[in-house]
Amino acid sequence: MRLGESAGPEESGARAVVRAALVDRVGLVRGLGSGRRRGVEAPEYLRVELRYVDLKGERHLQVAEFDERQAHTRNVPDGDVEKVVDELLETGYGSWHVETTAETLRLRYTKKGKELLHRQDDARVQETSHDRVKQRVLDPAAPFLIELGISDHQGRVKPSRQAKYKQIEEFCKLLAPAVDEAVQAGRITAAGSAGGSGTAEPLQVVDLGCGNAYLTLAAYHLLSVRGYDVRMTGIDHNPAARKRNTRVVEALGWQEHLRFLDATIQGAELDVRPDVVLALHACDTATDDALARAVGWEAALVLAAPCCHHDIQKQLKSVTPPAPYALMTRYGIVRERFADVLTDSLRAAVLRQVGYRVEVVQFVDSQHTPRNLLLRAARTGAKPTAELRAEYQAMVTEWQVTPRLAQLLLPRGAEVDS
Repeated sequence: MRLGESAGPEESGARAVVRAALVDRVGLVRGLGSGRRRGVEAPEYLRVELRYVDLKGERHLQVAEFDERQAHTRNVPDGDVEKVVDELLETGYGSWHVETTAETLRLRYTKKGKELLHRQDDARVQETSHDRVKQRVLDPAAPFLIELGISDHQGRVKPSRQAKYKQIEEFCKLLAPAVDEAVQAGRITAAGSAGGSGTAEPLQVVDLGCGNAYLTLAAYHLLSVRGYDVRMTGIDHNPAARKRNTRVVEALGWQEHLRFLDATIQGAELDVRPDVVLALHACDTATDDALARAVGWEAALVLAAPCCHHDIQKQLKSVTPPAPYALMTRYGIVRERFADVLTDSLRAAVLRQVGYRVEVVQFVDSQHTPRNLLLRAARTGAKPTAELRAEYQAMVTEWQVTPRLAQLLLPRGAEVDS
């Protein structure tokens, strides 16, 4: 039937067409049921979305059902697909939008309960290999993203929140393999989906200066779905943010494993040593405070994205640059950018001297945030070499700067006062 035609003797034919498309393991791209059919009991969920995915070499029907706050996802094995599809078609959804590799189907029910079917030729590619999921570490339909207002209730990232979503997701892309590697190397003893010691001890994660807790929630969600038994703590000294964050966690039902503490980065006291310490855009020397706390706790893994490098910038204003680098501090904008690079290079050098292997990477494109460098440090316990110390000493002596992190972590005499 075409749109506008009344359903006669073949009234059930429209639904049969939609059913055939939904149970087609190789042809279905996406099926969406929504709205309410008049005269039929309202469905339990506001909408349902169907697609096929390949899990461990077997095709499953992924069913995502959305209420006002959350998405409830289940993966149906091949043998139960037709039964589940029939059950969903019997519920009271008022319309079905189905995309296949060949066409788009739109089925709706009139006020009198008749079926109207519109068909439109439309070629698409079916995605079942989970490549999309691997590229998007954070599913836009994840309940915490909806609760935070980053995604809408249809599980789509809001246009105005694309940059925030991208920033969080790219951070998590670096977090996940780093945690897996630390577990496999035995630096973290918590068991996880990527392997581990088999111990039942939870993975302890702390987010210092968590603010509105976007990263806190994302890290907890990501590590939990990867199979880790996570205990997450967000540290911040903002009462309004902490109250809001706690409300979000309770709405998600995560309050047993995720908490927020009222404390400064320097003053935070924990009842258990963290395995992983995170700090996203702690301003200026707050990043140094976060790194120092992580080292003091002997955290196995540290990920910090610095922000606002004012400390070294101010120091450079009053020093005579080593020849022939005077041009690098003559112009304000150049001095500012150079100070950013110098600060993070010295932070990495200090961390290496206290037993960490350090990488400095870009975690998101500059179009999403100009503060896009990430320090990723894994604790090895290695003693610093004389060459490493000499290299660091030469840099701070030449530029006449005193990094805040060196003051916090290195023995007296290992740093040079400006």
